[in-house]
Amino acid sequence: MKELMEYREKLIARLGEAAREFYTICKAATDPHQKAAGEWSIHQFAAHTRDVDQVVYGRRFRRTLNEEQPMFQNFDADVWMAENYKAEEPLDSILDGFLASVDEMCQLLNAMPQAGWSRLSRHETLGNELTLQLWVERDLAHIEEHVKVLKKG
Repeated sequence: MKELMEYREKLIARLGEAAREFYTICKAATDPHQKAAGEWSIHQFAAHTRDVDQVVYGRRFRRTLNEEQPMFQNFDADVWMAENYKAEEPLDSILDGFLASVDEMCQLLNAMPQAGWSRLSRHETLGNELTLQLWVERDLAHIEEHVKVLKKG
């Protein structure tokens, strides 16, 4: 149990660190609308990463924490971007919202009893008995994936 608690403490810490690393990379862009990696600009990466954190993993985490076995629909990031991306939204606003969301999640995780990590949810394609911990791990993996892509540039 001690190892599991240590893993979770490191998970929370790394989530905050990865969010700040992503924030710093994006803030350093001289032209956030210039293509950064592949077909997307820093601005698009920032909006996408913020939205996935808030609308997908953050929402799944919060609902799993507060509801009994909530059911989640599949999320299509391409459709979401096509329908919700706003090129005119200030980069600072996007990044500040992203960091605030991750910081709030870290605070909730630090205050949550250990049993909260095992709370269950369901997903239309991933199945049943998906833990709250899984959503936190996936949020972190998603942020780290984009940090890696942007570092390669």
